[in-house]
Amino acid sequence: MSAEERAAVLHDLENAVKAICSAMDSSLVPEVGMNIVFALQNATDPRDVAGVEGRIVRLKGKPHPVGGIAFGSSDHVARIALTAMRHDPTIRCAANIRFSGEAIAVAEEMMFDICSFDRMNEPPGTRTMDWGVEQCCTDEVPDIIYDRGAVGKEPMIRILGEDPGVVVHNILMLSRRISDTN
Repeated sequence: MSAEERAAVLHDLENAVKAICSAMDSSLVPEVGMNIVFALQNATDPRDVAGVEGRIVRLKGKPHPVGGIAFGSSDHVARIALTAMRHDPTIRCAANIRFSGEAIAVAEEMMFDICSFDRMNEPPGTRTMDWGVEQCCTDEVPDIIYDRGAVGKEPMIRILGEDPGVVVHNILMLSRRISDTN
């Protein structure tokens, strides 16, 4: 992995976070916070994936990054991207947003490829994101993967794409459509 590739990944992710924080409806930020990650080509480990240190939270009614952009700063969302990459190496970016039935309905209207998994079916000894994403990527990697949560686990929507530009574009389209319906 060249220094140029690492710098380009960080730059693209910084621009994505700025776009999220300036234009996304803060109601899409989950209680546990939001993250967006971008993996290096051929990434195999969360240390090969850049994300927001400390996640993106709601602050004064706006999305706000807690820390900077760095490699290895996300395990949870990084594993989503890494699992998707095993099925399609071009899908290197993932983000999580708050689940709502309305958001899923809007995503369906927008013709996104959507898949869900049920945490209650997760085999013992597996990691939810590895298992859940794997369940949804058997044929192809969908645009959106969601689950309805479980005891102590917040329901979540995950947006996947080739790069932060694609993922942010889709998040902002969803955000605008949801805002327009409210």
